[in-house]
Amino acid sequence: MQSPRVGKDERPTFVSAQTTAVTDDLTRTAQPRRSTRLSEIRRRTQEMMTPSKPIGEEPTIMASIRAFVLCSKLNVLLLFIPVSWALHFALPHSFGSRDTLIFIFSFIAIIPLAKLLGFATEELSLRVGQTLAGLMNATLGNAVELIVAIIALVKCELRVVQASLVGSVLSNLLLVLGMCFFAGGTRFSEQGFGISATQLNSSLLTVSVIAVLLPAAFHFSVPELEDSTEATYILAVSHGVAIILLVVNLSANACDKKVYIAYLVFQLFSHSNLYADTGDHIFKSTSYHADKKNQLARISRKIGKANPFHNSSKDKVTPSTSANEDGRVVEEEEEEDEIETPCMNLWVSIGSLVVVTVLVAVTAEFLVDSINGVTESGKISKEFVGMILLPIVGNAAEHLTAVTVSVKDKLTLSLGVAVGSSIQIALFVIPFVVTLGWILGKPLTLLFDPYESVALFLSVLTVNYVVQDGKSNWLEGFILMCLYVILAVTFWFYPGSDPSGVLTQCR
Repeated sequence: MQSPRVGKDERPTFVSAQTTAVTDDLTRTAQPRRSTRLSEIRRRTQEMMTPSKPIGEEPTIMASIRAFVLCSKLNVLLLFIPVSWALHFALPHSFGSRDTLIFIFSFIAIIPLAKLLGFATEELSLRVGQTLAGLMNATLGNAVELIVAIIALVKCELRVVQASLVGSVLSNLLLVLGMCFFAGGTRFSEQGFGISATQLNSSLLTVSVIAVLLPAAFHFSVPELEDSTEATYILAVSHGVAIILLVVNLSANACDKKVYIAYLVFQLFSHSNLYADTGDHIFKSTSYHADKKNQLARISRKIGKANPFHNSSKDKVTPSTSANEDGRVVEEEEEEDEIETPCMNLWVSIGSLVVVTVLVAVTAEFLVDSINGVTESGKISKEFVGMILLPIVGNAAEHLTAVTVSVKDKLTLSLGVAVGSSIQIALFVIPFVVTLGWILGKPLTLLFDPYESVALFLSVLTVNYVVQDGKSNWLEGFILMCLYVILAVTFWFYPGSDPSGVLTQCR
């Protein structure tokens, strides 16, 4: 007897049912994973937006405006804003010292504006987590540099653009970071910070330095090319490298991602614990008072060993102190949850940021307009103005913020402001300005002055050596500041150069 055959319409039904069952299993497996990822993102976002300390009652609008006006003694220099504007519109171009006066008054006027920008940023950062606070300080602190660079780019001051961007990185790495180490070292014998996050930042800075050095290596490797051909190649290489720094195709995700956005995701979500001020990855700071206790403890132990009637119970560490792995006695400071009382409410803080940014833009335009008149006399060069003077003004906001928090033993936040600001300039501002110049038809390249490139490379190398142990003291800060002063002296006499000759073609 023949076995009954399965009908044609019955076999597809069995196969489709089996396929549906497998699909349901995969769906049930994928849903928990998806929900776990979403819950992790929500948790990270909540931690990022939650302030480290409880926030007190917000002041009124009038009290906020009063606090904004009286926040610093530097606000007296705000009087230079209308003076610089009046000199720009009132003095005739035939007046001999017109540009010098405008440059001096505009230069001084930007200093209190940068401080107000930092003050408003601090008020906003009180309402978010510490990692996001450091990111906000670094981002809004670079607003002055970005505004000055864009204005100089539009006015074809390409040498000033390049010098100011490299000078901003040097100022943050050497001057700002050096003063943070030095200021914190006056209160603490040694301060600890997150070594993993700092080494990652050093790696990102190294990548940006390589991107700056490669066009210079290309220029010196092919001296037989004609100037016009080389200028075309250098411009094309600069545009390509700028685009790569801004947009990278990640094969794992098969979609376009920004390098800087990947860095933000790493800092704010996937590895935010590395940027916290607390944890096992951070060396605990040691005060000078604890060092004196260590010396007394060593002396008492030696005396105790020499004294046969010594009671060993006296060598025990008191509850207010603790012994680390090296046998040193370190004070344990009891942490209390202090309430942070904001000086301005949220809307006044946002409004002050907008107003100050507009004032900085107008004043910076007058400042850039007067650079040619100041440097024509030959007493000061564009190289020194771009490398030293403009970065000092632009970094005033994060400079004050970073030094202030370093004295409060929040060195991880100081590093997030100083080194994070350098990363933003190197990985975002520089390629963004080069790409913007490409859009506007300005021949801005990544072929920086060879001396500027060497100074940038040596500075990144020095900072990498200084931070590799995860600890700092006042001598390391003093070394970084001395290196910055040495570079400032050399740039005072260095005239600057345009290796490819393409910068002079800007119209």
